[in-house]
Amino acid sequence: MAELLELTAEPRDKTGSTAARAIRKNGGVPAVVYGGRGGPEKVTLNYKEVWKQVETGTFLSTVYLLNVNGKKTRVIPRDVQFDPVRDFLEHVDFLRLAKDAVVEVDVPVHVINEEESPGLKRGGALNMTRHEIGLTCPADAIPEYIEVDVTGLDIGDSLHISQVALPEKVTPTITDRDFTVLSIAGTAAAEPEEEAEGEAEEEAEAAEE
Repeated sequence: MAELLELTAEPRDKTGSTAARAIRKNGGVPAVVYGGRGGPEKVTLNYKEVWKQVETGTFLSTVYLLNVNGKKTRVIPRDVQFDPVRDFLEHVDFLRLAKDAVVEVDVPVHVINEEESPGLKRGGALNMTRHEIGLTCPADAIPEYIEVDVTGLDIGDSLHISQVALPEKVTPTITDRDFTVLSIAGTAAAEPEEEAEGEAEEEAEAAEE
């Protein structure tokens, strides 16, 4: 398992909107740690440190080592609240993780081998039905992303979750259907080419007759 990123925090006693505003004014972010065998633990995070992680786009699917005055606990972010007007980070909820914890996370999709897709070569458009895939996986083995291979896909083709190679012990959270991950859509530039090919085939057949 890769070494976990560490976030530093300080315990806090005061609660309520007035206390939260004071924390933010001083460069902090109120947070709560819950779950596991312990009760809810209120802490204060460093705003810049947390914001740097939020900007990665994988904050909610990353396991961290939360250091509260030297006591380190494995956690995963479960909720992030922002100011609706200023897009300012206001609050974070963390879930404590047991040794063999299994979690549900949304993991980004990375498309590979676009140059091997006949549909994209002919001017088709990549239509991403899902930019992220909900997965159930061990907390120690959360994939950074899932690769989706479009080799051989033509215009009109779709790729479903059953066609995606997932790591061992990782399964989709949606299990009642074979949902679509992406498809190759036709474009105005690609359609005339298809029509021209069809007309050429018809003319060749007519000439043979």
